[in-house]
Amino acid sequence: MKTGRGVGPTDAAGGPARHLPVMLAEVLAHLAPKDAATYVDGTFGAGGYSRAILAAADCRLLAIDRDPTAIAAGADLVAASNGRLVLAEDRFSSLDVLAETLGFAPLDGVVLDIGVSSMQLDQAERGFSFRRDGPLDMRMGGDGPSAADLVAELEEVELAHIIYTLGEERLSRPIARAIVQARAEAPIVRTGQLADIVARVVRTKPGEMHPATRTFQGLRIAVNGELDELVDALAAAERALRPGGRLVVVTFHSLEDRIVKTFLAHRSKAPSSSRHQPLATGPAPSFRLLAKGMVEAGSEEVSANPRARSAKLRAAERTEAPAHGEDDLSGLRPKQLQRRGRRWS
Repeated sequence: MKTGRGVGPTDAAGGPARHLPVMLAEVLAHLAPKDAATYVDGTFGAGGYSRAILAAADCRLLAIDRDPTAIAAGADLVAASNGRLVLAEDRFSSLDVLAETLGFAPLDGVVLDIGVSSMQLDQAERGFSFRRDGPLDMRMGGDGPSAADLVAELEEVELAHIIYTLGEERLSRPIARAIVQARAEAPIVRTGQLADIVARVVRTKPGEMHPATRTFQGLRIAVNGELDELVDALAAAERALRPGGRLVVVTFHSLEDRIVKTFLAHRSKAPSSSRHQPLATGPAPSFRLLAKGMVEAGSEEVSANPRARSAKLRAAERTEAPAHGEDDLSGLRPKQLQRRGRRWS
């Protein structure tokens, strides 16, 4: 994992966050780094997981992040690694292509921490935080339409779809209606503006999560295509891992965990057979589960780092079987919105 990743629901869109890698001991135990092996940290962030992997074994590591500020901040770690660390500014869905191109394939392990970076939350100008007023941006890589573009251009039903489906906000319709009414009076271009609009619809008690948490989550996921990226990254890891290579994924909300759980369950399932069809049909399992169900952070870590309370780890080991095809991945993807030739996740 990386320091500064792993932000749970309370601060997933804008709360205070410390730069602590979540479930680091559990990640290392399941990844089991070894000497002379090659690994990918698909979500580098501030480098917490990368540092730990390099310290655990005399291995080589390819670390990926789509955020250019994270790549720039990792220069010192690269310099101190004696050639064992390579940073790549790219999406983790391309990890198999990058590993092949940069001489890391086949891989002995892949780790993915599917959480927004606390570095991004801490920088008001990035537009992720409802607690820190800044431009309504939310783009991890700085390219493509911003959250302000979605808020300005999408119709009410489309906004409600994103907020409900990706933000899991039950008051999505009145929130979308309030956004449309507000933007008719003045453009919504600041995080503070949007947070105030949502707070007038969603009522919370002291100590509960901020009323804009789920709305900001939905918009952020849509802006960055995060769920599609996760599906593609899981398939890329399946293609890039050697037999015996390990995949470790840490997620922080149900949408992401459901994708990982379903992917690994399908990929580890034996071909079906019956007395009427004694010969098993279907592809052989491409993964073997390393843990039954999910692994959660211990109480001691949760006490020290509240972000860890929502973390879920799932891990599997690559088998000798060929990678499955892409056809069965469509069910893992969220319903898409098409608008003016652009796809909103």
